[in-house]
Amino acid sequence: MVVLNRIYTRTGDAGLTRLANGAEVSKTDLRVEAYGSVDETNACLGLVRLHTAEDTLLHAMLERIQNDLFDLGADLATPPTPGEDPDRVLRVTEGQVTRLEQEIDQINADLSPLTSFVLPGGTPAAAALHQARTVCRRAERTAVSLAQTTQVADPALKYLNRLSDLLFVAARRANAQGALDVLWRPGATRG
Repeated sequence: MVVLNRIYTRTGDAGLTRLANGAEVSKTDLRVEAYGSVDETNACLGLVRLHTAEDTLLHAMLERIQNDLFDLGADLATPPTPGEDPDRVLRVTEGQVTRLEQEIDQINADLSPLTSFVLPGGTPAAAALHQARTVCRRAERTAVSLAQTTQVADPALKYLNRLSDLLFVAARRANAQGALDVLWRPGATRG
């Protein structure tokens, strides 16, 4: 259980913050950038959910994903240690990745095949989902950069990759199962 008694601590005033293990790092540290982008993705999903209340399947799915994103943020905020106890450290699991894959397949089954790339937009829900997708892709790129310098749990990287795919198909669902998608027309606007 998390207890937050004080909202401000003044410890970050000098541009430093603490990771979950207590280590002090710069707020520009790649690990902080990674979990910060995950937090931003989560905030985007909060805005998306303002537009999805009538789609009970998607709305519930996004609420669960928001909780997953807190798990992912905790995972990224906790540098792995050799021999860590999996019952004491919160990590994203392969099961969470598999669930995303199943949900992608579930949503995608009702969508018409694509004949071109989709321009972000359409309904308010779809536009917000596309924005969340691009923020998620940034979180993924940052986590991959972090993984090139230190250990990052493999399911965390997979989760971000699958989540951006889920957000894409969810945007198509929010666009009347793809009927309201605006397709890219290569070269159509050249003079």
